[in-house]
Amino acid sequence: AFTADASIEADYETATKVLAGMKVFQGYPDGSFAPKANITRQEVAAIMYRVSSKDVTDLQDALYVEGADFTDVKATDWSAGYIGYCANGGIVGGYGNGKFGPQDQVTGYQVLAMALRAIGYDKNGEFTGAEWQKNVATTAQSLGILKNVPGTVQLSKAATRELVAELVFQT
Repeated sequence: AFTADASIEADYETATKVLAGMKVFQGYPDGSFAPKANITRQEVAAIMYRVSSKDVTDLQDALYVEGADFTDVKATDWSAGYIGYCANGGIVGGYGNGKFGPQDQVTGYQVLAMALRAIGYDKNGEFTGAEWQKNVATTAQSLGILKNVPGTVQLSKAATRELVAELVFQT
């Protein structure tokens, strides 16, 4: 669990508490959540693994270490199993050049695409190509996933940890 953090947006508080309680979203070793900090693609892969596989204690992630066929993900990377699981399950994709960008900051649109794929959307590739962000946003909006996200949040920018918690929770 996270230590009390008054800086978590009120709209996102339920999401962070529930996902932390389920051990899907984990904080830092000092017990903090750092809600305003940005989050990486590999960290979101770990979250998506836990929520999709229900393996919140990370007992099985090592089984998927060889599953990620990205040139920038080594089998020795802490996130290799999570990325492999998510890549094999169609939850994450790379940049199209054989790279995943595990340490890149994740955008709100990318998180939404991962979360929606985890629940069965994008079976026909609608989250790829020139219109992928629009299609992700339209799907998320129609499902009510964005109901607590202020209109001032730019989903094309780096997502904060609290925003990721909200998007995953609502999905």
